Amino acid sequence: MIVTFDADLWLWDARKSESWTFVSVPEAISEEIQEITEGARRGFGSVRVIVTVGATVWRTSIFPSAEGCYVLPIKRAVRKAEALDVGGTATVMIELVDF
Repeated sequence: MIVTFDADLWLWDARKSESWTFVSVPEAISEEIQEITEGARRGFGSVRVIVTVGATVWRTSIFPSAEGCYVLPIKRAVRKAEALDVGGTATVMIELVDF
């Protein structure tokens, strides 16, 4: 499964001082991921993905949130390389792997 979406970057409230930055996977896509990965999720309900933002590609995991959608961490190196800031919008492509 490969999906592309636009999402706003936001800081995790519990770790604002450490600048953990995320985007939320849209609810409809999150529901589809949950159905596809049933029984194959890893620790904390995470799902391994390959992510593309602009010219940057990396492997990471998405994690379920209390709001019912998955969240994707956007590391500092990616934000710097792609000139992204909290409150800005990124076009994100994720591909599910290892399930």
